[in-house]
Amino acid sequence: MSILQTTHLTKQYGKEPNIVKALDDVNISIEQGEFVAVVGTSGSGKSTLLNMLGGLDRPSGGSVKVDNYELGKLSDEDLTIFRRRCIGFIFQNYNLVPVLNVYENIVMPIQLDGKKPDEAFIQEVTTLLGLEKKLYNMPNTLSGGQQQRVSIARALASKPAIILADEPTGNLDSKTSEEVIDLLKVTSQQFHQTIVMITHNPEIAKQADRCIQIEDGKIEKSEIFQFTNLCKGTNLRTLGKGEVTL
Repeated sequence: MSILQTTHLTKQYGKEPNIVKALDDVNISIEQGEFVAVVGTSGSGKSTLLNMLGGLDRPSGGSVKVDNYELGKLSDEDLTIFRRRCIGFIFQNYNLVPVLNVYENIVMPIQLDGKKPDEAFIQEVTTLLGLEKKLYNMPNTLSGGQQQRVSIARALASKPAIILADEPTGNLDSKTSEEVIDLLKVTSQQFHQTIVMITHNPEIAKQADRCIQIEDGKIEKSEIFQFTNLCKGTNLRTLGKGEVTL
């Protein structure tokens, strides 16, 4: 079952005759529980695609659907709530809040939504990621790999339907990069998550179930490595007319 789909997706910047097509008629479909890598050179459109999938930017044409809900039809307010509740983001630069400890960083998005964290689930996630003894450490006392683990835990904490990872190993050494990718694979299976990861590294991409190559805003090819859809994706919250409800 497809949980994420783009149809004739385009993103343009500028005006004629100087239009730049960052995305040009992109059609992809991603299944529940799938771990997909999007690869491409700098300027190929992979970051723009990730922004479209996460509702961080709006398309010039076409559509992005998550569990059959079209993101382009949501109001700005609903889109903000949708991102907070239904999308987990993992950033290259971790984006941790330096004045908050590890635990506070992990639960911050949940608390911003006015909800209480599922403490049993938080414990399960942090134990899996090897953070159970670091919960009260400040980010500046952690290694790069540990900070990225905190970023992964934060992305998982709200139990989102989809996790979007933007070059999650870009600032890490090769050994730590392998560990982070292994953790993403484990969490994908353990917590039934759909993961879309962008990377410029083809060796990292081969660790995913499937690799989508994008160049000049167009999908060049999609290659399956070892995809086995063992997990069912987490259901999205209901998106009502004019508001997002639980």
